[in-house]
Order: sequence, then structure tokens, then C-alpha cells
Amino acid sequence: MKSLSQVANQLVGQPMFQIIDQVRQMEAMGRDVVHLEIGEPDFETPLHITRAAINALEAGDTHYVSSWGLPDFIEASRKATFSSRGFLPEVGQVLVTPGANIATYLTIRCLVNAGEEVLYPDPGFPTYEASVRAAGVVGVTYPLNSENGFRITADAIESMMTDKTRLLIINSPSNPTGAVTEANELRKIFDLARRHDIYVFSDEIYARMVFGPGAFFSMGTVDRCEERVIISNGFSKAFAMTGWRLGVVIGPSVVMQKMMLLLQTTLSCVPPFIQRAGIAAVEQSQADVDVMMASYRSRRDLVVNLFAEIPNIDVKSPGGAFYLFPSIHKTGLSSEEFAARLLHEEAVAVVPGNHFGVSGEGFIRISCASSKEQLSEGMSRIRDFSGRL
Repeated sequence: MKSLSQVANQLVGQPMFQIIDQVRQMEAMGRDVVHLEIGEPDFETPLHITRAAINALEAGDTHYVSSWGLPDFIEASRKATFSSRGFLPEVGQVLVTPGANIATYLTIRCLVNAGEEVLYPDPGFPTYEASVRAAGVVGVTYPLNSENGFRITADAIESMMTDKTRLLIINSPSNPTGAVTEANELRKIFDLARRHDIYVFSDEIYARMVFGPGAFFSMGTVDRCEERVIISNGFSKAFAMTGWRLGVVIGPSVVMQKMMLLLQTTLSCVPPFIQRAGIAAVEQSQADVDVMMASYRSRRDLVVNLFAEIPNIDVKSPGGAFYLFPSIHKTGLSSEEFAARLLHEEAVAVVPGNHFGVSGEGFIRISCASSKEQLSEGMSRIRDFSGRL
């Protein structure tokens, strides 16, 4: 039998889902596992969103639609962008995608040639590396420093740039660290990208989860996504719609045209009834979203306070998202060892920090998307585990 393609041999997938598979096996054997590993909101999708999809299904809205997306949903997305980011993109700048994850791959595939480089953060969301590998291009990481709370800096990015750099990926608020990069620094990064004539992919999936004193800032406001900034957002986190797979990408129209063709080639279109749910999500009441965001802030504060009582583990309160990235350096264990022993000895699932890059070694990621009861129980078990080390 002939061998697989080079790209197939480069595929790595997402480590979080591999951890979930392991946890499910433990639960099938009767273990009571506390889930602190996955960014899965424990809230149900708000009822008015679900009803919008049901109504669309009952009305027969189940056929092919444009690969760009429903005109009504595109219009709703444009208005939401104006409300949240201060600019109104043109219709041809908006592409509807099946979730936000795929936007990374579509962008890389349409902008980067073999031998050219994509810069992405370390620690950073594993999809960045996975997409780079799947696209068969060169990945280069720029380091994030725990000393400044893992915030992105223009200096760190510039130090890793070469004449082969084609695309820069940024993420604020960050997965896995929760870091929020300040607006002034993002403007500096935009100026850097303009000087070097590269594109910027801004992953803004946690845009509604900014808990610090400042408001969310999108680099897309600098050039209105007309020149070089591509912003990606989705409905999974803010609206508790992880299983719906709905996202929006906004960027220069010439880039969006090619991304649309690639999406059309591989996935045809996003189901119309799901887009109808998205319209309800952004156009109708935000009361449920406000409740969820307030809950995530409260959960973050609870876990930070509980960590203060645990020996050998240090944590800083993040400015956004629903993750914490505690340091376990004092335990003497590697990230993999800590997470594996914690899972098997105390049945608490977390993600080793090195799954997010080499700079994540010595850290673990905690998701605060679980209930306060689960978080409190998980922290109690972590305290018992850490106390034995």
C-alpha cells in the first residue's frame, strides 16, 4: 500500500479532545471526574436562539444557500461589528464559516505559500500550529512572557520576523492564558505589520469576555479590515453554542473572495437554520449573555482566591476569557506529569501547559467554564494533591 501524503503525516489535531476521550473512558469505569480541561460553557444555548433554529427548520429552511452566508445574517454581522468595533464592513468583507476554528486554516491556505512563514503565539491555541502543519507551510512562534502576564508585544513579534514572514496570528483575550493585550500595543503591532507588509489574523473569539478595567479593542478598527487585518469570531463561547458551529470572518474583500471559494470547495455552506439562530443571537436580547459573562468573572475570582490557599502553585488573575494559567514550577513536576497524576490520583482533568507551546511548560490550563460547585470541588482536590507533593 502506498504511503499517506506529507500533509496527512503532519496532522496533529487538538490535544484537548484527546484528553476528553481519556476522561470519558475513566467516567465509563465509574470515576467521578471534575472537568477543568475544556472551554465548554456549562450553560445551555439561550432559548430564543434555539427557537429561531426550530422555526427555520419547520419552515423548510434546510436547503443550500450561498457559500458567503445568508444575506440577513451577513447584515446582522455587519451591524454587530459596527456596534462592537466601530466600523461597518462592506458586504463583500464578511464570510460566514462553520465555527471559528476553520477560519485559521482558510486564512493560512489563501495567503501563505510553501516555504513562507506564519507567526503565532507561544503559548497559544493549538489550532494555530495544527493549521500551519495542515497547510504545509512554515510555523514560527513568538514567545509570550509570564513576567508581563503573557500579553503580546510588538518587540517579541519583530524579533521573530524574517523576509519570509507572510502572516501574523494574534489572540486577545488569549487562550490559554486569559491575557488581554492593550490597545496601544495592538496599534504598534499593526504599524509593524504595515512596515513589513504582512497580514494579521486576529482571533477574537473571546471578545465579549474582557473583565479588566478597559474595554475590548480590535485591531480591525485600525484599517476597518480593508487593508491587512482579518478578524475571526464565533458563537461558541459568548452564546454557549459550541455544537452549532457558527463563525464569521471579516477581512479585505479580495481575501474573503478566495476564502469563500475554498470554503465552497470543501464545505459548500453553513446550514441556513443555524444562521437563523445566529441572527437571533446578535439581534435579540443579550440578557442571557450578560448573565453568563458575569458568571465567568465571578468564577474566575473564586478560583483565583482558592488558589491563594494552595501551596506550590502561583496564579495571576487574567484580564479576559474563562481560563487561568497557573504556574506549577514549584512542584518540581513537568506539566505533563502534573496533569497526568492529578487526573489519575484525584480525578481532576486539566490541560498541560506544554500543549500550548514550549513556553507553556511549567504551567497548566484551568477552564472556569464549569459551575462554581465543580470549580470548588476541583480546587479542593488540587489542594489535596499539591499538599502531598
